[in-house]
Amino acid sequence: MVRHEDNIGDEGARTPLGPDGEGVRTPLGRDDEGTRTPLVVLAGEENPFSPKAYLNRYWNKEIRNNLEKPSFLLSKASPLTATDSAIFAKLVSQNSLATRLPEFCSSAHLLCFPDLAPSLEKHDKDSNFAGYANKNFTNYGTDRQGGSDQFKNYSPGENIPVDSFRRYSRDSLGHSDKFNNYGSDGNVVDQSFNTYGAHSIGGAGDFSKYADSVNVPNLKFTSYSDDVNGRHQTFKGYSENANAGDQSFASYSKNGNGAQNEFTGYGTSANVIGSGFSSYDQTSNGGKHTFTNYGKDSNNPQNNFRNYGDGGNAVEEKFSNYRAQSNVGDDSFESYGKSSNAEQINFNNYGKSFNEGTDKFTGYGKGATGQSIGFKIYGVNNTFKEYADKEGITFSSYTKVSSGPGKASVTTMAEVSGKLVNKWVEPGKFFRESNLKKGVVMPMPDIRDKMPERSFLPRTITSKLPFSTSKLVELKTIFKAADNSSMERMMKETLSECERAPSAGETKRCVSSVEDMIDFATSVLGRNVVVRTTENVNGSKKNILIGSVKGSNGGKVTQSVSCHQSLFPYLLYYCHSVPKVRVYQADILDPNSKAKINHGVAILAD
Repeated sequence: MVRHEDNIGDEGARTPLGPDGEGVRTPLGRDDEGTRTPLVVLAGEENPFSPKAYLNRYWNKEIRNNLEKPSFLLSKASPLTATDSAIFAKLVSQNSLATRLPEFCSSAHLLCFPDLAPSLEKHDKDSNFAGYANKNFTNYGTDRQGGSDQFKNYSPGENIPVDSFRRYSRDSLGHSDKFNNYGSDGNVVDQSFNTYGAHSIGGAGDFSKYADSVNVPNLKFTSYSDDVNGRHQTFKGYSENANAGDQSFASYSKNGNGAQNEFTGYGTSANVIGSGFSSYDQTSNGGKHTFTNYGKDSNNPQNNFRNYGDGGNAVEEKFSNYRAQSNVGDDSFESYGKSSNAEQINFNNYGKSFNEGTDKFTGYGKGATGQSIGFKIYGVNNTFKEYADKEGITFSSYTKVSSGPGKASVTTMAEVSGKLVNKWVEPGKFFRESNLKKGVVMPMPDIRDKMPERSFLPRTITSKLPFSTSKLVELKTIFKAADNSSMERMMKETLSECERAPSAGETKRCVSSVEDMIDFATSVLGRNVVVRTTENVNGSKKNILIGSVKGSNGGKVTQSVSCHQSLFPYLLYYCHSVPKVRVYQADILDPNSKAKINHGVAILAD
């Protein structure tokens, strides 16, 4: 919000009318996620005691002008009736809201994960599932002898899919499992496999296109292929093109004998994905493990291997194109090949990112005997601690930092082209104020909202709910968020951001209601304010033509309040005001027909 002659931006949608960081940000979107198409406000008389009716009265009392109320913002008000609002507020006061959580989430239009009850089905025969979602399989394929199970299109394109497999193919003999297109194109994905293929003999597990193109994934495999004999596990296209999430494998192929595990295209072209492997191939015998294109061409990947190949015997490990052509990122290997015997470990094209990342090996090959460890085309900015005897370890084409600051000489790899360097910068996100002129053709980034739809909660409820990192346990109990779940992670991240100290010159507040947003905006700007947003998402990912441009306050420096949506069970915005900004409005035209297709708002840092 800004004073009447100014505008409100929301740090959600970065449209072509706002730069990265302080661009157009509307109350219908979040940073990098775009704007949301306004919901239709229901017609008819409103109960004077309902949250929406109260909001209308509050607006009239606090905002001192007769301008039309912004329907796109008011439509986010709580849909609860007066009766439901009172009932749920009482349940919060009594610490018993969790007993009515499904009803509360449905009535209040919140983001809650389904509570999957354990399934008693044994699935002791061959299965072929086509089109499946939100299911908890317990003891699936346990003790199976031979046969195969196949899942096609499991949870594709789902919003907040939650799937769980417990004791999957455990203690099986010669049993095969195949997943085609598992959990792809999902939003806020939570997938888990517990004791996957543990203690099995022979057989194979195959995942094709696992969690491809998902947003905010939380993928977990616990005791994956632990203590197996001769089993073959394959992932083809694991979490490729994914955005902002975590994936973990615990006890991956630990204590295995002759096991073969293969990842092809792991995290390729992903954005800010964290991967964790604990006890990977620890104390195993024989076998072969291969990662091809691991984290290749990705942005800021975070990879962590603990106890990798520790205590193994005659095991072959191979990484091809590990984090190659990626943008920065960090890798950590702890106890890598430590105390192993006759282990072969090879990295081909390791860490050759076009912007330096950080690689750390702790306990690398320490205490190993008869090992063969090699790095070919090895990147810069790497650290080895407790490094093994140099015999049996080779480095080829190692990148050396030159004497000049910020320079490196690469012996075997050609310079990465400018196009590759700029891959992660979406066209239209960065531009200058001089581009905001009538007649300029420019690209428009994707401003579509990829966040789950939610509504605000009434103040009578949010004022009673815990909201701090110190009360995270209480919050998790209320919303039934499991440990290490994506729900827990989103709570932690949002609470941390809200509790972060403001930057120099910044005034900030997290708001969970329109009333809170009004209070914050008027405390900064006064009571004569107006709310604006980019009207729609037309023009996204296309070239657009700038029409007429109007600068607030004559295009001079002014004040504004920007808000961006945060991921939380109920609708929550991070609102802030920074000094020295300029606010503009502009018509957005189709470059061919010259017809008006949108009207945008831009906030530019001075």
